[in-house]
Amino acid sequence: MNFQLSEEQEMLKKTARDFLERECTESFVREMEDDDDGYSPELWRKIADLGWLGLVYPEEYGGTGGRFLDLAVLYEEMGRVMFPSPYLSTVVLCGLTILNAGSDAWKANLLPKIAKGDLILSLALTEPESSWNGRPWDPEGITVRATVEGDNYIVDGTKLFVHDAHIADYLLCITRTESGGKPGDGITLFLVDAKSPGVSCTLLETTAGDKQSEVVFSKVRVPKKNIVGELNGGWAPLARVLQQGSVMLCAEMVGAGQRLLELTTDYAKTRIQFDMPIGINQYVQEHCVNLLSEVEGARWLTYQAASKISEGLPCDYEVAIAKAWASDGHERACWYAHQVHAGVGYSIDAGLIPLYSRRGTTQKYYLGDTHHHLRKVAEQMDKWPTPQKPKGKPLGIWDIPEEKQVPVWQSWRERYDKIEKRKEERRKGKIQGS
Repeated sequence: MNFQLSEEQEMLKKTARDFLERECTESFVREMEDDDDGYSPELWRKIADLGWLGLVYPEEYGGTGGRFLDLAVLYEEMGRVMFPSPYLSTVVLCGLTILNAGSDAWKANLLPKIAKGDLILSLALTEPESSWNGRPWDPEGITVRATVEGDNYIVDGTKLFVHDAHIADYLLCITRTESGGKPGDGITLFLVDAKSPGVSCTLLETTAGDKQSEVVFSKVRVPKKNIVGELNGGWAPLARVLQQGSVMLCAEMVGAGQRLLELTTDYAKTRIQFDMPIGINQYVQEHCVNLLSEVEGARWLTYQAASKISEGLPCDYEVAIAKAWASDGHERACWYAHQVHAGVGYSIDAGLIPLYSRRGTTQKYYLGDTHHHLRKVAEQMDKWPTPQKPKGKPLGIWDIPEEKQVPVWQSWRERYDKIEKRKEERRKGKIQGS
């Protein structure tokens, strides 16, 4: 598989890096941590004008018709500077769900507004109980009920760790409308107006300083027309978009890891201790090499998964193994960077390393942690066909009786001859002795 970027993707990468390095500085990232909204509406408008918000939407819905692989290229650059925005929630998780499963009316109404930067959406999926029992990203974890009442549904329950809910215009709420059968059956997606009576949102204090909320739906009335996709058939399109979001998180961690590598190797070359750069020490060099291996491993797995999604190929195994590796790999990469920077690497108020470490925690657990995705890897491996015993007549060396099999390599042949010579001498000695 050829992972070389096309000319258009190289141009997108360069444009994104130039823009983000200019607009998304370290001071801006720290400012957004303390900001109530957690993002800049002005900067959101700027990236909308660049066409980034509609990058993978068809032109008929205000997009540019790009490929999913283009989005991975863009997201790597966003991860490199820790770009704070509701991009993943709005454009990927909710926007692509509407694009893949929504009605023509919903697509025509909402997608152009997303592409213009006029609309923000948030995915309300995980729940308190499932978050503690290890099933937050599985259909078994969906317990919030939606019951029919005339031309409406009544949504009642609590969603936890909902990203960007406090600034969202609509919440894509995942509900259970029917019990029994398989866990994935009976799940329905609803677009809920965030200002509807009965919807309350409470911001949570997080390690990364990102904006996650507890959202309570207290008998919220939602029209039937707000169903996205089919009634009781919402899990299939949701599972697909969760894979796409997972790959975006991987790309984000790859970009962050690449920046960590640059910062760490530069520090190893320029930090002078005992009249010489610390990079002359083999242990420091080992940390840098290990950091590089983690980043490159995550990069190849990420782009393999992104390529398969772009081509519409089955990719359950590739996505799961990419997210599992990138999650732990980025954590290890941060650790190596901390070791090389030593005390400076642990200073919260000065330096970028702690910022990348904190955000890496969110990226690791969001849309499924390592355990979740390794379980999916095992499930896919279990589907592999059982190796079959070869049939037919043995060929090659197996035609020769074991006692007549002779090594072909010269050095092995010489050793074989010596062993056979000793065996022959022992046999002769036994005959003479008898």
